[in-house]
Amino acid sequence: MSQALPLVAYPDLENQVKAMEDDGYAYLPKVIDAEELAELREAMDKLTAIPASFDRHSVPENGSGFLNKHINNAFNRDPVFLHYLDKSPVIELAEAVHGGDCHVIGMTAWMTGPGRPDQGLHSDYVPIPLPADVLEDPRVKVPIFITTAHYYLDDLYEDLGPTKFVPGSHLSGGRPDGATEWKGATEKSILCNAGDVVIFRSEVWHRGTANRSNQTRYLLQVHYANRMITQKYPPYLNRFQFDESILEHATERQQRLMGNHRPGAYD
Repeated sequence: MSQALPLVAYPDLENQVKAMEDDGYAYLPKVIDAEELAELREAMDKLTAIPASFDRHSVPENGSGFLNKHINNAFNRDPVFLHYLDKSPVIELAEAVHGGDCHVIGMTAWMTGPGRPDQGLHSDYVPIPLPADVLEDPRVKVPIFITTAHYYLDDLYEDLGPTKFVPGSHLSGGRPDGATEWKGATEKSILCNAGDVVIFRSEVWHRGTANRSNQTRYLLQVHYANRMITQKYPPYLNRFQFDESILEHATERQQRLMGNHRPGAYD
């Protein structure tokens, strides 16, 4: 039987950072209000796939069996998405764990319809693979290199296909490679409300699950990283170009998050 992931909303930044270090994730409730939710969902509906940017948009009618609309570089498609580069309190936590000169390495708008199958348990990125007993040494503290903020735009329930986490699995020092639990902790479902955010570090074992409902699940992903982690804006080899009309709407902080950094090492 599925179990819900414990979602504790720490009101202060210090404990949010500690949750990222100890649990691998932090829960930020009611980040988006009802009006913003409607605006964001409408903007996501209007997005069209650009194959050169590795976008995907399959529908049952073309033989895929389910809706899977996954759009990269969403910040560059509509000014609405700029606000989610530095939405509070997400940005304060991102800057606390990655540094004041961190940036966004990607933003994806993702809609999955009925029939979407289960994903396999995985980690997005394990920057420093280590034996678990090394990570248990209190002198060892692996920096948080990459985090993903999941903006959930629906009230989540099991049939809608919630994300599942294995809490604490970032301390395993590696990928699951077929394992389904870590130190007795099994995967648990993120059952939160529309407008809530869960931000997690890239080492956490997680997966998306099957959509057995009759509705489409809406999710906005914002990927943050340390300055030295490369941004992921396809298409590459200088074929990606910022939309000038979007940049005109961007604040100084938003421009920095998109890559307009102060000169530093290796520039």
